[in-house]
Amino acid sequence: MPQTVTDIAEKAPTEATITDYDRAHYSVYLRLIDAANAKAPWPEVARIVLGLDPDNDADRAKSIYDSHFARARWMVENGFRDLLREKP
Repeated sequence: MPQTVTDIAEKAPTEATITDYDRAHYSVYLRLIDAANAKAPWPEVARIVLGLDPDNDADRAKSIYDSHFARARWMVENGFRDLLREKP
């Protein structure tokens, strides 16, 4: 089973450039996109990928999920350009 993340922020970044948080959570973003493509239910994704407990605090889990999924989509649509420009 994939390892969950324990250092998820309440809100994902919203900057127009990639942040250190994005770099540290790139694999989380990929897993969120994969889960969405598989049509996995958000509570399951929040539990498995983000390490949250949607049964205990659904509003908080949904807010964190939505924030990180929005950032994951931004990374796919825009942020990848910054990654391509970075030197290895």
